Amino acid sequence: MFTVKKELNFENDNECLIVGIFERPNKFDGALAELDKKFDGQLTELVKNGDLSAKKKAVSKVHTFGKIGVKRLYVVGLGRETNYSFEGLREALGKTFKAVKGDKLQNVSVLLTSFTNENVDELDAAHAISEALSLSTYTFAGYKQKANDPEKSIEQVSVYGDFSDENEIQAALTVGYTYGKATNSARTLVNLPGNMLTATDMANYALELAGKYKFEAEILEKEDMLKLGMGALLAVNQGSVEPPKMIVLKYQGKEEWTDVIGLVGKGITFDTGGYSIKPKDGIVGMKADMGGAAAVLGAMEIIGELRPEQNVVAVIPSTDNMISGNALKPDDVITSMSGKTIEVLNTDAEGRLALADAVTYAKHHGANYIVDVATLTGGVIIALGNDTTGALTNNEALWEQVLEASYEAGEPIWRLPLFEKDIQRVRSSKIADLNNSPGREGHAIMGGAFVGEFAEGTPWVHLDIAGTATTRKDHDLGPGGATGAMVRTLALLVERFETDEK
Repeated sequence: MFTVKKELNFENDNECLIVGIFERPNKFDGALAELDKKFDGQLTELVKNGDLSAKKKAVSKVHTFGKIGVKRLYVVGLGRETNYSFEGLREALGKTFKAVKGDKLQNVSVLLTSFTNENVDELDAAHAISEALSLSTYTFAGYKQKANDPEKSIEQVSVYGDFSDENEIQAALTVGYTYGKATNSARTLVNLPGNMLTATDMANYALELAGKYKFEAEILEKEDMLKLGMGALLAVNQGSVEPPKMIVLKYQGKEEWTDVIGLVGKGITFDTGGYSIKPKDGIVGMKADMGGAAAVLGAMEIIGELRPEQNVVAVIPSTDNMISGNALKPDDVITSMSGKTIEVLNTDAEGRLALADAVTYAKHHGANYIVDVATLTGGVIIALGNDTTGALTNNEALWEQVLEASYEAGEPIWRLPLFEKDIQRVRSSKIADLNNSPGREGHAIMGGAFVGEFAEGTPWVHLDIAGTATTRKDHDLGPGGATGAMVRTLALLVERFETDEK
C-alpha cells in the first residue's frame, strides 16, 4: 500500500497530493516553495487572502488546472509550530484522509517533509500518516442490503521526502498501519451484535489469531472450568444457553518464560444485568460489554505482527449475562478459582466476577504483571466522562509504564485513588470474603478494587473503558460506534516494557 520515494515529480499524473502548512509569517520553503513556483506564487496569495488556512486541522482543496500533473492539492493546516504534536498531526491527517475518501480517490501522494518540525520528526510523521489513514477510513459494513455502487477506498499511498533512510520510513509506515488496522479489528468485534459474536465466536476468532501468528492457544470449556473451580465466571454464565469460554493466548518473545505480561480483557458478549436488570435505555448497546476483550485481541494482533522481545499471556473470560430460572441471584454466595468466596449483591456487577477468575488464571500461567481492561462501571463515566479511561493500580512502576504508553498512543487515562478504606468496603460482607457491590459511592473505585483482590501481590493496573470503548459521534479518526480503546496502549506497553522496573 505504501511506496517511499525521495524525489517528488510534480508532473506525475497523480489523483492528489497532500501537503501541510504551518502558521508562520515567512514564505514557503523547500518542496513547498517549488510547488508555489509552479503556481506562479498563487499559493502564497491564497494563504495571505485566507483562502488557504494554516489553522490547526483546516483542510482546503485546490484544483491545479493543469499547472502540475497532480489533479488536486489537499492543503492541511498544522497550526503554530510551537503547539505542534504527533497527536495533533494524526487528527489533522485523519480529517484529510476522510475528505480524500469522500472524494472517492484511490491513489494518494503525501509530501511527508511538509509535516515535520522540531516536535515531530520524519519517522513520527510516517507513523502518523499510516495510522491516521487506517483509523479514519474505517467503516463497519453492517447488515444493510448492499448498493450496486461499491464504496471506493484508498489503495495506494506514495510518500515523498528527502529522507535520511528510506527503509526506516517504510518501517514506520508499516508499524503505524499495523496499529491502526488492529484497532479497527477491535472496533469490528465491538460493533458486532451479541447474536453474531457469542463466547464461542470469540474463542474461534482467538484461535484464528493463534493460527496466523503461531500463538499457543487454550480454550477452557465449561467442564474444564468446573474442574478448576472457576465459580465466579460460571456463576455469571448460569442464566445463559451459550457455553462460556476462558480464552488464553500465549506469545513467547524470550527464550525463557519469565517477566510475563498478563493482559486480561472482560469478554461479556451481552449484558442484561441479570436479575439486577438494566433499564430499557441502559440495556441498548450492551453488545459492547466485551470491549476489554476486543482491546486485548487487538493488542495481540499487533504483537503477532511486530514480534516484540517480550512474553505475553492474554486471558479473556467470555460469556453473556442473561436471565433464566438458573441465573445467578442477588444474595447468592459463590466461590472463585482463588478460593475466595463472594457475596453477590448486584448481578449487574458481573464483569468483576468474570475478571476475578481470569486474573487468577493469568497468574496460573505465570503472569508477573497484570493489566486488566474492562467496560466495568457506569461510575467511571460519571467521574471522568466519555474521553478518559479510569485506572487503579497497586504498583507505581507498572503504572508509570502504562501511563507513558497511553500518552504516546493518544488514549488518555486518569488514575483514581485506592485507599485501605476502599479495600475494606469490598471486604465488608458478613458472610463471605468479599462482596461484589458495596454501593454507588465511588462505584468505579469499588469495581477496580474488587478485581485487585485477585491480583493480590502481583503488580497490577486496572483500566475501566466503560466511557471510552464507544462514541456516539463521528470524529477525525473514525466513525461513531466502537473506538478500539486501549489496543494501541496495550501494544505500546508490551513493545516498550522495561522488566527491570519493579
